[in-house]
Amino acid sequence: MSYTIPAEFDEIRPFEPSEMRQAFDELLADRQFSLVLKGFAPWLPKVVRNGLLRLAFTGVKTPLDFQKRFMKPVVKWIIRKHTDGCTFDDSLLPPPRAKGRYTFVSNHRDIVLDAAFLDVMLVEHDHPTTVEIGIGDNLLIYPWIKRLVRMNKAFTVRRGLTAHEMMRSSQLMSSYIHFAVTQKRENIWIAQREGRAKDSDDRTQDSVLKMLAMGGPLQELNIVPLTISYEFDPCDYLKAQEFQQKRDNPTFKKSRQDDLDNMKTGIFGYKGRVHYHCAVPINTWIAGLDDLPRKDFFTALSHRIDRELHASYRLYPCNYIALDELEGNHEYAAHYTPKDKERFEKYLSGQLAKIRIPNKDEAFLRERMLTMYANPLRNYLKAKGDKG
Repeated sequence: MSYTIPAEFDEIRPFEPSEMRQAFDELLADRQFSLVLKGFAPWLPKVVRNGLLRLAFTGVKTPLDFQKRFMKPVVKWIIRKHTDGCTFDDSLLPPPRAKGRYTFVSNHRDIVLDAAFLDVMLVEHDHPTTVEIGIGDNLLIYPWIKRLVRMNKAFTVRRGLTAHEMMRSSQLMSSYIHFAVTQKRENIWIAQREGRAKDSDDRTQDSVLKMLAMGGPLQELNIVPLTISYEFDPCDYLKAQEFQQKRDNPTFKKSRQDDLDNMKTGIFGYKGRVHYHCAVPINTWIAGLDDLPRKDFFTALSHRIDRELHASYRLYPCNYIALDELEGNHEYAAHYTPKDKERFEKYLSGQLAKIRIPNKDEAFLRERMLTMYANPLRNYLKAKGDKG
């Protein structure tokens, strides 16, 4: 399909096929990127490293080609090395090669891997393309990072704006997402909220849905609620640490280095089993909300999407153990064994030991981490109850 990209999208959109070669050359010429590459293969001279990359780039014409050639092997390695397997259930979607594309609205577990794992799963399940993703410009702290993510089908989400700037930015991003789905025929991935839910109480923000609606009818985006379930969250101790830091100092704010540490831990930390589950596209039921006043429509839509997300959690023994410990009973003991409990206790102790802050409050930190693992089960039980 041919299309012309409006110039207004140039400030946020991913690279187009015609721009890939120049972007790649500029990436290799970037001094900071060269230092990153040197860290992976310090014994290779720079000219050899760049020569090998140029050879590997042969035949890469599109961002999708780039993902399959460079990113897929890396993500597959992360799955092998740092998870106990990643599974994907798209059985409720129409056949993969159907005419339309999807906008996946998901809970948020990892800044980098949420969409990266999804890309691999889509390719392996014969979907015709991967996803374009929104990445906050607060994470694009070096030119090479911005260049690399734009080659990897990312569009930019601007952060830290005034109210007026935010309105313009939201309108532009929404218009671009509609254009990407309907004209470029790309899939989109977007988190259900800005930032991760630190306590894993995943809730869709009305503002995300309102933003998506700015650029046109929601129905043309073909929104699919997508549930991501981690057995273990490698950033759980960092989230617990941040809870105490904010409790002890209400003005505490993470630094850019904190963001990078979270990214590194999320990518290379142990996750156990990982599962992605697609619900039915909301177009199958959204018409039932059309009679609601606009101010109530988005709240009702958020709640319904949450119900779909929560009902699709893949639950693990640690979820049941955490809820039983918080509640002080053994109501869900049938869902885990003594060995499961011993394993989870050893895991928690190891994660808590990584926290090194002044006035470390072990009891508080432990409660925060248990809550992170109990909340998916709490929400699952409520969603199943709502569904009758």
